[in-house]
Amino acid sequence: MLATWWADLSPVMKLLWGVTLAATLVFIIQTVMTFLGADADSNFDVDVDTSMDGTDLSNIEGGSNLYTFRNFVNFFLGFGWTAILLQPSVKSTGLLVVIAVLVGIALVVAVMYLFKWLSTMQQSGNINVYKAAVGCQGTCYLRIPAERSGEGKVQITIQGAVREYNAVTDGDEIKTGASVKVIEAIDANTLLVEGLNSYII
Repeated sequence: MLATWWADLSPVMKLLWGVTLAATLVFIIQTVMTFLGADADSNFDVDVDTSMDGTDLSNIEGGSNLYTFRNFVNFFLGFGWTAILLQPSVKSTGLLVVIAVLVGIALVVAVMYLFKWLSTMQQSGNINVYKAAVGCQGTCYLRIPAERSGEGKVQITIQGAVREYNAVTDGDEIKTGASVKVIEAIDANTLLVEGLNSYII
């Protein structure tokens, strides 16, 4: 029966179902890994440096990055399920696509703010970042520009927990995936780090 249902689908619907189911599976894996203390996004981050008229479009709301694997998954999750569920009742393909795109964007924004809120809650706990972070090592999560010309992000293990912070460096650019060491806590959310010359990318 499943084979018959699949055979009756149009090529477009087969593609939509395939993308949606793949996004759903990856979303579930990411969620499980996040609650287990890992971060599936750290190895799949797309390090994009996009600019227009000198404005860096890759950073919004204090360093949150739009162009990550997690956000692409979230977009296709919202887009795909919306299109599949509304397809029988919305006869206009154009209207269906517009609604699905809006839902996909809304899901991306909602998840970004959720993770930002969770990160803030973690960092505002009982850890004194000025004392606990210095000397800790971790991984560059988003590329850190050279000589404090911009901010990136790092994931640092502090007191047995992986935490995410904004980061700058006084040295050369630190690429996504590189190992880093914390030199100083500039403020509660921003660290000064140096690269340890052991990077993936």
